[in-house]
Amino acid sequence: MVRKGLLGYKQSVVSRAQIRILPPALVHQIAAGEVVGRPSSVVKELVENAMDAGATRIEVDIGAGGLSAIRVHDNGSGMSEDDVVLCVHPHATSKIQTFDDLDALGTFGFRGEALASIAAVSRLSLKSRTPHDPGGTAVVMEGSQTQSVQSVGCAVGTTVEVRDLFFNVPARLKFLKSSATESAHIAATCLDAALANPRTRFILKKDGKAWRDYLPASDFSDRTLAALGDDSLRSFSGSLNGVHIQAMLSAPERARTSALGLHLFVNQRPVRDRSLAYTVAHAYGSVLPQGRYPTGAVFLTLSPNEVDVNVHPQKSEVRFVHQRDVLETVRQLLSRRLGQSNLSAGREPVWANHQPPSASSVSFASSNTYAEVAYASKEPLKLAALEGHYAPSSSAVSDLHGFMSLRFLAQVRGLLLVCEGPDALYVLDQHAVDERIRFYHLHESYHSHSIKTQRLLFPERLECSPEDVEYATSHETELTRLGLECTVLGGETLVVHTIPALAQRTPPRRLLRDALDELRCQGQRSFGDTIDTVLATMACHAAIRAGDHLSREECEALLVSLDNVQAFNLHCPHGRPVVDKILFADIEHRLGR
Repeated sequence: MVRKGLLGYKQSVVSRAQIRILPPALVHQIAAGEVVGRPSSVVKELVENAMDAGATRIEVDIGAGGLSAIRVHDNGSGMSEDDVVLCVHPHATSKIQTFDDLDALGTFGFRGEALASIAAVSRLSLKSRTPHDPGGTAVVMEGSQTQSVQSVGCAVGTTVEVRDLFFNVPARLKFLKSSATESAHIAATCLDAALANPRTRFILKKDGKAWRDYLPASDFSDRTLAALGDDSLRSFSGSLNGVHIQAMLSAPERARTSALGLHLFVNQRPVRDRSLAYTVAHAYGSVLPQGRYPTGAVFLTLSPNEVDVNVHPQKSEVRFVHQRDVLETVRQLLSRRLGQSNLSAGREPVWANHQPPSASSVSFASSNTYAEVAYASKEPLKLAALEGHYAPSSSAVSDLHGFMSLRFLAQVRGLLLVCEGPDALYVLDQHAVDERIRFYHLHESYHSHSIKTQRLLFPERLECSPEDVEYATSHETELTRLGLECTVLGGETLVVHTIPALAQRTPPRRLLRDALDELRCQGQRSFGDTIDTVLATMACHAAIRAGDHLSREECEALLVSLDNVQAFNLHCPHGRPVVDKILFADIEHRLGR
C-alpha cells in the first residue's frame, strides 16, 4: 500500500527515507552559524543596525569578552511596537523589497537574519522607542523562542542585550579564544566602525569600565588620526573613472609584513580584500619592498551597483563587477598622489609647493662619465659620482625652492650631508640620495626605451645554470631594455657586452646576476614590479657609498639633482628615508635659550 508523502511523492507505509526536514530551531542555529561566528560578529551586526538607524552615539558594553554579555545602546530612530515584534523573525527587514534593490543598497545590513540569528544562539532582550511614541516596546527571546513582549519606558533609540552566547550550542564555545582575545576582536570591530563613521561617537566599555571613546570628528582624516593615534599618517584623495578615494597612509619605513595595520573600506563598509590591500601597497612602487604593507586607512567610494556586498554572510568581503578596472584605478590614483607627496614618518615636508623644473630648463650631460651642473657663475662642475644624470641649468636653480634652497654646511663621517634650512638642520644620507636619483632616471629611461648604455672594452663572462641561460635567451629583449646586452658562449656561459651608463661603477657580472635572479623570482608580482626591483638594485650598486669623500660642489650638485626627481624624492628606492631634520627650536630649548 502506498500514500502521498509530505512533498507529494509516493511513499510506502513503512518509510525507508533517510532525508528529513530539519526542525525550525535547528535550522535557525545553522543559519546563525553563518552570521554569528564569535562575539565580535554580534557587535558588528548590532552596531551596523544602529548606524542604519541614524545613530550619532553608540555605546557597546561587553562582559567576559562578549561571552557572558553584550549590550549595544544607540540614540537612533528606534522602532515601533509592530517592528520590534517582527525584527527578531528570520528574513525580516525594512531595507529591501524586491530583488532589484540588492543592486542599489545604501545600508550596512539588509539580509534580515542578524537579530534572528543572534537570538537563536543566545538569550536576547531588545527594547526600542521612536520619537513619535510615548513609550517603548521590549521583547525577550531565548533560543529563537519569544518569551515576552511588553510596553516599557525607555529613551528614544534601541538597546539590545545579548547574554550567554552559544548557551545552547556548546560545541561552538570550544572554538572561541580567551576573554582577552575575544575582547580584542570586538575592539577591532568597533575601531573599523568608528573609522567608517567619523561623525558618530563610539563608546566601548569592558566589564562595566570605560575602555575606548571615539569622539565625533569632522571628517575621515581627523577620525583616522585620532583613532589610530599616528600623527605621521598623510592624507590623500582623488577621483578617477567613477572611483573616489580618501586615504590616510604611512611612510614606507612604517610598513609591516602583513596588512593587519591597513584598514580598507568600500562604500563605508569595512572589508578584507587581498587584492585591494596588495594594490595599495603596489601604489608605493619600489619604495615598499615586496610583501610589506603600509598602515593607515583607505576609503573607496563607487556606485553601489558596481559592488557585490553579498559575497560573505558577514558582509566582510566584496566583489567588484569590474575588478581589474577598479583596482587599476585605485593604483593609479594612489601612485600619483603618493609620488607627489612628501611622505616621511613623523616629519613635516622639507618645503611647500615644490614644482619640478620644466623640460626647457633641464639639460642632459652628453658625457657618460661626468654631469655638468651650470651655476650662476657659468662654471661647469665635473662630477664623477653623478655620471649621466640630468641636471637643472642655472635658470632652474633660481626658480626652484627645494633641496637646493638649503645651505650645505658639511659632510659628516663620510656618510651624512648636513644642511641649513630656514627652520632646522637637514641631514641627508648621501647613499640614499644618490640611489634615489639614479633609480629615478633609470626608471624614466627604461619606460621611454632610452636607457643609455656603456659598451665594455673587454666583455665579461658569467658562468650560469642551464636555467639561467635559457631564461636570458628567451628574455633577451627585456634584458636589452635594461641596458644589459649579453650573448651565450658554450652551454652555460653568458657574455655581458653592455651595461647601463648610470651603473658603470658596478661589476657587469654582478649586474647581470642580480637582474636574472630578480626576474626569475618574479612569482606573483607583476612584471613592472620586478623591473622596478631590478632597477632599484642597479641604482643601489652604482650609488655613492658610505665613506666616499665628496667635495662641496659634489654635495651641492646632489641637492640640485634630487630636486629634479619628481616622485618619492624623500625615500630611496628601497623605502629608507633620504632626509631627517632637527628643528632649531628643539636645539635652542635643549640649550636653555
